[in-house]
Amino acid sequence: MTHLFIADLHLSPDHPRLIRGFLDLLEQYQHSDAKKPTQLYILGDWFNAWIGDDYSAPWLDETVNALKQFTDAGNQIFFLVGNRDFALGQKFLNQFNGKLLPDVYTLNIGNKNFRIEHGDALCTDDVSYQRFKKIIRNPVILGILKSTPLSFRQKLANGFRKKSREASQTKSYTIMDVNEQAVENALSDVDVLIHGHTHRPEIHDINGKPRIVLGDWRERSSEAMILEVDEQAQCHFFKWTIH
Repeated sequence: MTHLFIADLHLSPDHPRLIRGFLDLLEQYQHSDAKKPTQLYILGDWFNAWIGDDYSAPWLDETVNALKQFTDAGNQIFFLVGNRDFALGQKFLNQFNGKLLPDVYTLNIGNKNFRIEHGDALCTDDVSYQRFKKIIRNPVILGILKSTPLSFRQKLANGFRKKSREASQTKSYTIMDVNEQAVENALSDVDVLIHGHTHRPEIHDINGKPRIVLGDWRERSSEAMILEVDEQAQCHFFKWTIH
C-alpha cells in the first residue's frame, strides 16, 4: 500500500494547468503497482473555493470522472477540509467512493502513528482568522449558507477570498505561520505530523519528531512538494511537476 499526501491544490476553472497536474497525478498512481494500491489523502484546500456539493461544471465533471477511474482501479481517496473548501461534504465524495475525514485524523502506517490535518488550526497566533473560522464553520451558520442560491454563495466566496488576500497583506509571516506550542501539543501523542495550509514545504524536527509541511500547487513554478509513505512508514518528500 502506498500512502500519498497532498494539500493546497486550489483547483478552479481559472487555472486549468493545476487541474491537469492533478489529473496527471491520478493517472500516474492509478496503475503504478496493482499489488500496491494507493491511498490518496487530500489535506484541505483541494479547491480554491467550494460553494456546495450541488455545484457542477464541465471542468469538475472531468475531475470527478478521473477520480472514479482512480478508485475503480482499486485505489482509495480520503479528504479533510481546509479553509477554502470547508463546505465540501460526503455527498460530493460519494460520486467516486471517497471518504470525508474529521478535521484531525490519526492513522497508523507501519509502526508509527501519523496525525494529519489541514494546518490552519495550528496557526493560533492569527486570532482574527480563528475567530472568523469559529463563526463560519458553526453548523447552524453553515447549514443556512448551504440553503441559499448558488449565485449568492459564489458572490460570498469571492468576497471572502478578497478579504483574505487583503488581510494577508497586512499580517506578518509569523502570525500566519504555525504556533510552536500548538505544534508540540499536536505531536504529543503521535510520531509524525503532516499538514499543509502555510504553503511553506519543509520537514521540521520537533523534539525528535518530524513535522512535514506539504507544498501548495504553484502554476508559476510548475511544481508542488508532496509526500509518499510506504508500508514501512518510510517517507519520501518529492517535487511533483505540473506540465
